[in-house]
Amino acid sequence: MTTLARPPSTSPRLRTLPGVYEPQHDTRLLAGALQREDIARGAEVLDLGTGSGALALEAARLGARVTAVDISWRAVLSARFNAMLRRQKIAVRHGDLASAVPGRSFDLVVSNPPYVPSPCAWPPKGASRSWDAGWDGRALLDRVCDAAPAVLRPTGVLLVVHSALCGVEATLDRLTTAGLRASVTERATIPFGPVLLSRLDWLRERGMPAAEILEELVIVRAVPA
Repeated sequence: MTTLARPPSTSPRLRTLPGVYEPQHDTRLLAGALQREDIARGAEVLDLGTGSGALALEAARLGARVTAVDISWRAVLSARFNAMLRRQKIAVRHGDLASAVPGRSFDLVVSNPPYVPSPCAWPPKGASRSWDAGWDGRALLDRVCDAAPAVLRPTGVLLVVHSALCGVEATLDRLTTAGLRASVTERATIPFGPVLLSRLDWLRERGMPAAEILEELVIVRAVPA
């Protein structure tokens, strides 16, 4: 069932350096899915593309031992600073997705990767690096899907959030091919934000309905098959 997402509720104590993705609707949606996993105390959680560290900190609050990864040094510093402010212990590593944790496996992997389709050259530069993800929005999402099996334990769970604009079936198919059993567990509809509004003409040229001004977000949950 699709619902209209409520505005994001983020702690005023979270801080981000310029160019780091600030928690928004998708962050809140994924945090809710994380809470419903009933994480066991001491479970090991990996946050791929941590940004501000919001999801890593939520997992730590629930009792998990958390490793957070981001390729942006500004994100790494933001997440570490927010962990200090929240008095939560998380390990924040600089690196490219799962390559930052070689040989390790986790009970839960969460990811809110950049997924906005973009007409601009890849890779993006500046602040757009935290949301732009290539022509189809899948430049990072596909890599998360491909990397997940290697870092999931046999009873592990992957939770990833993204926009339907970059293809829900493509994600399910990619995860299935990677050896996981995947499904959409939640959908939420939000108004287009400033970035998508600025690309309306381009999105319509790609086939998006002319009257479309709402974006569907999905939570995809996957487990080893």
